[in-house]
Amino acid sequence: MGRQWDCGWGTTAILSFRDNPFRSPELCEHAPPDIISRIVAKELSEAEGWRVIVENRPGGVTTIAANDVMTQPADGRSLFAMSVPSAAAPSLVPNIPYHFDTDFEPVIKASVSYNVLVVNPSVPANTVAELVALLKSQPDKLTFSSGGFGTPAHLIGEQFKLQTGVRAQHVPYQQFPQAIGDLLNGTNAFMFMTMLPVINLIKTGKLRALAVTGPKRVPALSEVPTIVEAGFPSLVVEDWTGFAVKRGTPKEVVAQLNVAINKALAKPSVRDAFAKLGAEAAGGTPDGLHDIGTGDLDECRKPSTSRSGSE
Repeated sequence: MGRQWDCGWGTTAILSFRDNPFRSPELCEHAPPDIISRIVAKELSEAEGWRVIVENRPGGVTTIAANDVMTQPADGRSLFAMSVPSAAAPSLVPNIPYHFDTDFEPVIKASVSYNVLVVNPSVPANTVAELVALLKSQPDKLTFSSGGFGTPAHLIGEQFKLQTGVRAQHVPYQQFPQAIGDLLNGTNAFMFMTMLPVINLIKTGKLRALAVTGPKRVPALSEVPTIVEAGFPSLVVEDWTGFAVKRGTPKEVVAQLNVAINKALAKPSVRDAFAKLGAEAAGGTPDGLHDIGTGDLDECRKPSTSRSGSE
């Protein structure tokens, strides 16, 4: 039997239990959450005896994966692995047949990570301040890329523009590798990126890192200053992954999932695996994810609402 979790970027994971006490669930997830979820799923398989399969359900700014969960019974068998783009979806995708605040029940905040601001080496900027000055001197001339509307690269890029007053064109791509490719070949000037795909590109000099969007330096890129050190504390932006279920799922099932995932997140092997991605294990009560929904998600909606129809 299986339990399915849905993750915000668009992956589906089928969790099958050999000895599950409350029927088997299914899980859907999305791109970066896919990696986080696979790490957690492996630990759940080993510690709880659950057989877990992860399937990607990309597209629709996480709405495809979320909608899959909404079509399933509220029995805890389907989980949604949501992330920052889940916040932007209502602003970018019309007529979504559900609301994250009222149709999903938080289970746990799984991970916290930060993005890194990178530029093509041909860009004459070695610091964030120099990039801001360059962009102000050439309004609307330089471009930044992303893997599509509503992705963290898009949302943080728009926040960067709003906070610094610069003008740069957003170039969304249907596929994340395309966005990286055109950054590497100089078609686009800069990008806010999750760390895993760019660590080697930075270390080999193919991209230049200007700052990490966190309040403290990240071990995987310890030589890169934080956005606070760069003089822009208002640009600290947290990326996250969390698991939720359809509203109406029995509270005892939510509690059992929360306990099992908390145990997984506490394991040194899981924390080490997260650290290699530039992420930290979170954990805690369902309220931790709920707080994101009522706080951080509102902040994420602002740039997407103002820019979604113009670029």
